[in-house]
Amino acid sequence: MKKTRVCDMLGIEYPIFQGGMAWISDASLAGAVSNAGGLGIISAMNADADYLVEQIRNCRKITDKPFGVNIMLMSPHVDDVAKIVMEEHVSVVTTGAGLPSKYIGDWVNAGIKVIPVVPSTAIAKRVARMGASAVVAEGGESGGHVGDLTTMTLVPQVCDAVDIPVIAAGGIADGRGIAASFMLGAEGVQCGTCFLVAEECTVHENYKEKVLKAKDTDTIVTGKRLGHPVRSLKNPFSRNYMKREYDPACSDDELEQLGVGALRKAAREGDVQNGCFPAGQIAAMVNQPDTAAHIIERMFREADEVLKGAGRWVE
Repeated sequence: MKKTRVCDMLGIEYPIFQGGMAWISDASLAGAVSNAGGLGIISAMNADADYLVEQIRNCRKITDKPFGVNIMLMSPHVDDVAKIVMEEHVSVVTTGAGLPSKYIGDWVNAGIKVIPVVPSTAIAKRVARMGASAVVAEGGESGGHVGDLTTMTLVPQVCDAVDIPVIAAGGIADGRGIAASFMLGAEGVQCGTCFLVAEECTVHENYKEKVLKAKDTDTIVTGKRLGHPVRSLKNPFSRNYMKREYDPACSDDELEQLGVGALRKAAREGDVQNGCFPAGQIAAMVNQPDTAAHIIERMFREADEVLKGAGRWVE
């Protein structure tokens, strides 16, 4: 596949990012994706600075290739981790759950490529003016926190709105998704759900099994009432949360507490009853475990075949 501006900018072989998934995207997965030619990303999640330093240094033991850190801007430790990525000379930072206004100037001055995840053209334009090197346009098909627009509608509009490279995310799990993203104007893709079953992904086996057994209608979006919708696999926890979400007798505080620790229970403990298992709508297309390298190679081989066949219209 022809390299894009994203490859040249970041020094990667394939224009693919591995999403920064809390309790999932650690040094093991990020290092494997970077070694395979993509951009591995460590999730800083809500953890403190010590955790992030450990993960960054562990990742450097695995790979000498570029990797990034995803910073959730609502984290209680965001000020500390914002400094750590500069002190540890991380080459790429992706951001979510807010605008990076407070930090982006320092990051850019430190030589970091800042690539925010955006749900709209307005936010894409705003972060571009701030100095972002690229944006990840993430549609609501994705797992975890989601926006209102779909990938099919969001990506081309963001591509038209900004001059910096756009990375498509949400609903991409094979070469067809990559090819479609490129046809919409994107210069790279970000994937999360397909890497959940990578051999180097350290999530609990119960999580991997749920992804591998998922059907096309097996995800649900909860949390809209609190303003933080999350797409996850259907299970007793998500169904109960949905029921409570629309129960007038359940207060916002009770609903908030219901979700505390649910992701950790899923990713680390494999609790299929009480855990929250984020996954995108393409979970049903993820049907075999493999190494990160083979996942990436297969996806781009398929994308090449699709793109070579583009334009073969029926007369």
